[in-house]
Amino acid sequence: MAKKTMKGLRQVFTQLVVNILSQNPNQALNYKQVSAKLNVSDNESRKVILEVLRDEVKRGTLSEPTPGKFQIKSLKVYITGKIDMAASGSAYVISPEMDQDVYIAPRRIRNALHGDTVKVFVFAKNNGRNPEGEVVEILDRAKWEFTGLVTVEGKFGFLVPDDRKMLHDIFIPQHALKNVKDGDKAVARITDWPQGAKNPIGEIVEVLGRPGENNTEMNAILADYGFPIKFPAKVEDEANSLLDVITQEEIAKRRDFRNITTFTIDPIDAKDFDDAISFRKLDTGNYEIGVHIADVSHYILPDTILDKEALERGTSVYLVDRVIPMLPERLSNGVCSLRPNEEKLTFSAVFEIDEQANILSEWFGRTVINSDRRFTYEEAQEVLEGKSSEYADELLMLNKIAYVLRDQRYKTGAINFETTEVKFRLDETGKPIGVYVKERKDAHKLIEDFMLLANRKVAEFVAKMGPKKRSYTFVYRVHDAPDETMLTKFSEFAARFGYKINMKSHKEISKSLNFLMDDVTGKKEQNVLTQLAIRAMAKAIYTTKKSSHYGLAFDYYTHFTSPIRRYPDVLSHRLLAHYLAKGKPANADQYEKMCEHSSQMEKRAAEAERASIKYKQAEYLQNNVGEEFDGIVSGVTEWGMYVEIVENKCEGMIRLRDMNDDFYVLDEANYCIIGQRKKKKYQLGDTVRIKVKSVNLVKRQIDFTMVTQ
Repeated sequence: MAKKTMKGLRQVFTQLVVNILSQNPNQALNYKQVSAKLNVSDNESRKVILEVLRDEVKRGTLSEPTPGKFQIKSLKVYITGKIDMAASGSAYVISPEMDQDVYIAPRRIRNALHGDTVKVFVFAKNNGRNPEGEVVEILDRAKWEFTGLVTVEGKFGFLVPDDRKMLHDIFIPQHALKNVKDGDKAVARITDWPQGAKNPIGEIVEVLGRPGENNTEMNAILADYGFPIKFPAKVEDEANSLLDVITQEEIAKRRDFRNITTFTIDPIDAKDFDDAISFRKLDTGNYEIGVHIADVSHYILPDTILDKEALERGTSVYLVDRVIPMLPERLSNGVCSLRPNEEKLTFSAVFEIDEQANILSEWFGRTVINSDRRFTYEEAQEVLEGKSSEYADELLMLNKIAYVLRDQRYKTGAINFETTEVKFRLDETGKPIGVYVKERKDAHKLIEDFMLLANRKVAEFVAKMGPKKRSYTFVYRVHDAPDETMLTKFSEFAARFGYKINMKSHKEISKSLNFLMDDVTGKKEQNVLTQLAIRAMAKAIYTTKKSSHYGLAFDYYTHFTSPIRRYPDVLSHRLLAHYLAKGKPANADQYEKMCEHSSQMEKRAAEAERASIKYKQAEYLQNNVGEEFDGIVSGVTEWGMYVEIVENKCEGMIRLRDMNDDFYVLDEANYCIIGQRKKKKYQLGDTVRIKVKSVNLVKRQIDFTMVTQ
């Protein structure tokens, strides 16, 4: 038998043998019994089966309880989890049923792809390493559609996926190529994957264009993260059919704020104004401050076509050069948007408050407003700096109260993460022609403080309803306390720069982190330390189960103030309206599923935004190949180190294979790479001089080389 045929036969028999013994976990079988179960009778094949059985004993998959009899070594017969693919072709399955991730060898993955929910048979733990397993069933595909480059070869083609975790090219038969051309970037959907076939079979569902073009690449990012580029016609039709006339009957049901001073403050390029603030001085000398939010839930009713589309999207997506809204433009920029000098339906949180920011009373309910003025952040800032007098009394008092609210928050343990936000200046074609750092001034913080107040107070109001706290189902925005090990690791790293983190209590940790954030502002290590501190924190999620927010130091917190661009805010509006109308507690399981989906979509949107930034960074530097810059080491991995250019904040990688002065390896515990001969060390925050080696727009990759220092 040829060597190639024998190797293939062994691989097939290995999988079949393990399957047979997995199905009989409590039974020891000899090679003849295994052969019989596989309907194998020829001596040569039975000999291969015996060799496979002995090899699997050596690998730790099988045991030999009595000589010549073999049995599966199992920790736990079956588990369910999500698969995380590695570049090597192997994978790990992450499951709440196991303390450790389960290693899956390439030949045992079957047709599972990254992110799939799978059923896995777990073998015995071997030599102290991760337990090993085999995928026996794919329960849920995480992704059916992939973007990539198409190569056409005669009467068929292949799509080579952009997704680095998708390790299989998709075979496209002739009839499924449609109008795609060789070298196009496109979206393909997997339609079949026969057992034993190397590649999945698919069809082209959308041609995106030629690679390297701005629209092509931006649309590819959206498609890759599962965000539709356009709304289906039936969604647009339903949006267009909604009446935008506010009747007197509807106004009569609401508290009327149309004659009270009200304005919006938003970015200069914003069109979806979903929050406004009203302000008036009361006879008592206190102030009535209303936080008015677009009443999206009045227009979008549960289980309608619009509602299902909004739930599926979960959020608006903000790429560098465009916004993909959660709602069709007629709603997001029109009917729901709180444009000036137009009557608008709102859902409001209204507070009586004094100059010391003491909240003396609160009211929640549906309202109608007519905004007097649309401020940009820059225009509002000019008023706060005394350069303009329009609504000066109102804005200055709001700012004064906002300062007190902010101070109270930090005193109770909130953490102030002021990250550096870099923006691109784009020409009319979307090409980046400049970079600038977005500055957060008092006008930004003023709006943020009153939105935080509304979100906190709405959450408190519902959480304290009923005989027991949290007896009424609600959508909370939850942020758990940081993992102690991660925080200790960060503390040790920060100490190298002279910063001390007091780990005695949550309050002391917060105080230390805030001191660090203030002290590090403007220093070369600011971005590195800020990003590492954020990484040490837990990720905020939506849930019905808990209600504390560690980062803000709030016992209860929700998202109520942006329903045009976030679906959880729509849910919060619906639930609050339901409870104000004396409704019974909503179904927690139903809302928890929507919370989980919203958290996943929020994460995807953030990843899509990062991908668009990576693309624009690559596009910005493509004409700078060969030029030198000062940089800061911003990340280290086993294959290289990331460096952020000081001048323009673009990030690229110096690959270890390109560092010729020594053999460097990763020291993960100390966030550095170390030369094995000369012991030269590069760690996070170090200043280096780099040269731009190459730029790959399609892969969104920037490679640097080290300039000899």
